[in-house]
Amino acid sequence: RRVHGGIYGLIVAVIISSGITAGSYPNFAGYIHFGAGLSAGMASLAAGLAIGIVGDSSVRAYGKQDRIFVAMILMLIFAEALGLYGLIVALLMNGVAQNATKVGCGSE
Repeated sequence: RRVHGGIYGLIVAVIISSGITAGSYPNFAGYIHFGAGLSAGMASLAAGLAIGIVGDSSVRAYGKQDRIFVAMILMLIFAEALGLYGLIVALLMNGVAQNATKVGCGSE
């Protein structure tokens, strides 16, 4: 089930690496790309933790009462959305870094 966090990180890594050109990569863009990777990684870590906690407690509750199933699925979906929000933030940060590279902001 925890495949999405790794896929989100891979997507961010491929998109960031495709925008890097040798010789014209300002420090500003590097720091933004670093932050984009951190945002995707930490959001995936938080989503995994939330899914683990919600999944554990939901399975225990489902063993006692069957009506909890729909609420369990909804909580797991909302927990997975945390990783998706991290991916969206990382893509937005990559767009800012690409604009900084075009303008030449922060180059030495």
